[in-house]
Amino acid sequence: MASTDLTGRRVLAIVTNYGVEQDELVVPTRALRDAGATVVVAAQSTAPVETLVGDKDPGESVRPDTTIEEVDASEFDLLLVPGGTINADTLRQDAGAVSIASAFASSGRPIAAICHGPWLLVEADLVKGKELTSFASLTTDIRNAGGSWTDRSVVTDVEEGFTLVTSRTPDDLDDFVRETTTAAASQEPVAS
Repeated sequence: MASTDLTGRRVLAIVTNYGVEQDELVVPTRALRDAGATVVVAAQSTAPVETLVGDKDPGESVRPDTTIEEVDASEFDLLLVPGGTINADTLRQDAGAVSIASAFASSGRPIAAICHGPWLLVEADLVKGKELTSFASLTTDIRNAGGSWTDRSVVTDVEEGFTLVTSRTPDDLDDFVRETTTAAASQEPVAS
């Protein structure tokens, strides 16, 4: 993984300002930056993102770079959707976030979502015909939306016109980061 060079790649991470699972935001963004990618964190507002650990304990505060409303999705090579129950449930109700996910999928750019993050993809109607994983409580939602849920640490699906990388929990972050990095590296960088 350390040998993968993501120089020139741009990654967009979308989150709410409260409730994102700390390591599902911090670990991938750090790893992608370390590999040379430019990572932009877009939140619902410019206020600090208050992360949680285990959906309940206060985590790190992360300063967003922009807002979901102001970001131009066409400027990025990969979309990162961290989990956290509160974050994901709120994010899937944000029309701008749903629109961003749809824009990535319709243009064939990869999306990486972990834990409860796939809720956004269910809302955007992007799981039909895809094999994916998530936090186990999303199984029925994913199946009802036409996806095929599997219990693995990471699933990469290239069907239906775009690459989708999914993982279950923070315990799967090593596999998730590896596959997300591979998906980002497979993209030709967008014009800056």
